[in-house]
Amino acid sequence: MSMHRRGVALSRSLFVLTVLLVLSTGAPAYAGSWVHGNYVGAWGARGYQLWVPTGYQPGTPRPLLVALHGCLQNPDQFAGLTRLNEKADAEGFLILYPNQATFVNATQCWNFMLGNNQERGTGEPSLIVGMVELMKQRYSVDARRVYVGGVSAGGVLTTTLMSCYSDVFAAGMVGAGAMYKAATTVSGTAFAMLFGSIYSPDDKGKDAWVCSGRPRRTVPVLVVHGTEDSVVNPLNGEQAVKQFLQTSDYGDDGVANDSVKGTPTSTRTLSVPGGRTYVVKDYVYGGELVAQKYEIRGMDHAWPGGNASYPFADPAGPDATTFMWDFFKQHTLDLP
Repeated sequence: MSMHRRGVALSRSLFVLTVLLVLSTGAPAYAGSWVHGNYVGAWGARGYQLWVPTGYQPGTPRPLLVALHGCLQNPDQFAGLTRLNEKADAEGFLILYPNQATFVNATQCWNFMLGNNQERGTGEPSLIVGMVELMKQRYSVDARRVYVGGVSAGGVLTTTLMSCYSDVFAAGMVGAGAMYKAATTVSGTAFAMLFGSIYSPDDKGKDAWVCSGRPRRTVPVLVVHGTEDSVVNPLNGEQAVKQFLQTSDYGDDGVANDSVKGTPTSTRTLSVPGGRTYVVKDYVYGGELVAQKYEIRGMDHAWPGGNASYPFADPAGPDATTFMWDFFKQHTLDLP
C-alpha cells in the first residue's frame, strides 16, 4: 500500500474512532458563553443575551432565569453588577437577559406603567415570554423551573410577569421595585416612586390573580429593598409583599379569606461582617415559603452585595445573587 493510501486509511480510522467516542460519551460540554439574539413578536422586537453556563449539555434540562435590568443599564452591565453568570456556572442554570431598546425608552427603562404592558398577551411582557418560549425550543430548559427577577424598572416589570404569567414562572424576585399596577400612568409612576402607590395591595392582588386566569396556586415572591432608597420609596417594597400574599390567598382556594396571611411567620435580624444590617421576614404557608422580604438597613437604590465596579452596587449589603437563587431553588411549577 502506498504512503498516500495508508494516510487516507489512517485518517478514516481516526474519524470513525472520534465519531464512536462522541456517540458513546454524549455531546461535548459547553464552556460558559454568551449567545446574542433578537426576538420579534406581534408587539415589536427586542434584543436579548443568553448566558449558557459552563457544563451545559443538550438533553439535560436546566433551570432558566430571566434577568431584567433597570434603567440606564443593559444586559452586560446587569450581569457584571450581579455576578449572575458566575452563579449560573456554579449552579448550572441558563440566564436570559432581555434588553430594552432605546427607541422605545431613551433611558432603557421598561415601560411598566403603560396599559398594554400590564396585561397577559400584550406589550413588553408578551415579548419576554416569547423569548422564554424560544429558549425552550432551542435549549434544554426545565419548564418547571423558570424564574424571573429584576431591579428597579426591571423589578416592577417582574411583578407583571409573575402576576399575568404565573403558569410560566415558578417564582420571582422584585429588587427596589413596586407591586403590580402600582402606577398606570407616567405621572402616577412619579408619585408612586416618591410616596408609594395610591392603590390598595389587596385590590391589585386580586387583579394579578385574575390576569393569570384565576389559577389555583400560590405565587412565590422575594422582595428586596433598601430602607434609604431615595429613588423608589421603600413603602413600595412592603406593598409588593402584601400584593403577592393577597394573590396567593386567592390562588390557594379561590377566595380572599386570609388562608395565606399577611403577617410574617418569622423575622430575624442579621448583618454582614463589616457591612450592613438587614432584616429578613419569612411568610410560610402550608410548609411553603410563599414570600420573603429583605430590608437592607441604610441602603439606597442598589443591588446588595453587587460588584462595586458598576453603578447601583452596594457591596456592604448581603449577597442578593446568592439569596435570590437560594429562594428560587425552593420552588417548582406543577405542570399538567
